[in-house]
Amino acid sequence: MAITIYDVAREANVSMATVSRVVNGNQNVKPVTRKKVLDCIERLGYRPNAVARGLASKKTTTIGVIVPDISKSFYSEFSRGIADVATMYEYNIILSNSDERTVREVELIEDHLGKQVDGLIFMSDSVSEEVRTELSTANVPIVLAGTLDVEKQFATVNIDYEEAAYVAVNKLISNGHKKIVFVSGPFTRDINRISKKAGYKRALQDAGIPVDEGLIVQMDDTYDGAYEGWKQIRDLPGRPTAIFTGNDALAVGLLNGIRDEGLSVPEDYELICFEHSILARVVRPQLTSIVVPLYDLGAVSMRLLTKLMNGEEIDEQQVILPFRLENRDSMK
Repeated sequence: MAITIYDVAREANVSMATVSRVVNGNQNVKPVTRKKVLDCIERLGYRPNAVARGLASKKTTTIGVIVPDISKSFYSEFSRGIADVATMYEYNIILSNSDERTVREVELIEDHLGKQVDGLIFMSDSVSEEVRTELSTANVPIVLAGTLDVEKQFATVNIDYEEAAYVAVNKLISNGHKKIVFVSGPFTRDINRISKKAGYKRALQDAGIPVDEGLIVQMDDTYDGAYEGWKQIRDLPGRPTAIFTGNDALAVGLLNGIRDEGLSVPEDYELICFEHSILARVVRPQLTSIVVPLYDLGAVSMRLLTKLMNGEEIDEQQVILPFRLENRDSMK
């Protein structure tokens, strides 16, 4: 049978209240008594009941984390940043996949709050009205990570996606390109529509290059979608010479489509992408990309959440992390 707090109290010849104070780090216990209780806990193999401790302290030391798809390298690196900081501050995490479906996002928010999490980290390319309504009713701190909040209602951690897109496209322009395709996932997602598309257009306009809406292409935001979508790029009139993609998966799909066509990167097309997850580094040629600090995005989000949960003073609720352009082999 499982060892209980009663067994420890009886073995140490103290009250259950004393054992509880020792387990919960209360300093109002004599050092000699504390050592005796801790020795009994170790000898008996007692494991405190986290649920019971949560009921007593009104805290569960548990964080809910909702991401679109943990199987994608972007979200796995991000989640590792959360997990490492959570461990540092002695929090457990409940990690869930939303598949970027609004109905599922709402279900998961309800589920996490029902589990009495102390805080919530939410990641999505858009905050729907249904999700915003659900988050607004939460009685715990919330951080939106890698997620735009156009209403500035919640704490957020991001990079400047528009400026990053501007830097990427400007790099292609500086290499002499005037016909640059922007390949994006669905524009129903805020980051794609509001930020990356705006940065792409601004770079062209600042260089005096007319914006050709025909060179702005939406496709399924996956490797397979981009691999099949290459044919759409290939058949564009006027033959573009450079491609900017909204993420690594799109870039790798296009890269392989180009190569299977008997063409070459960067000789026939120069290619630059967004994110710089492991995908950008394992393919050949390696991809020039905007480096999103994926690990830091998660780590800073978790640290911000701990501050909110502990009532610490917050200098800025909308945190913007730095990005950089990593030159690799998909550009000359």
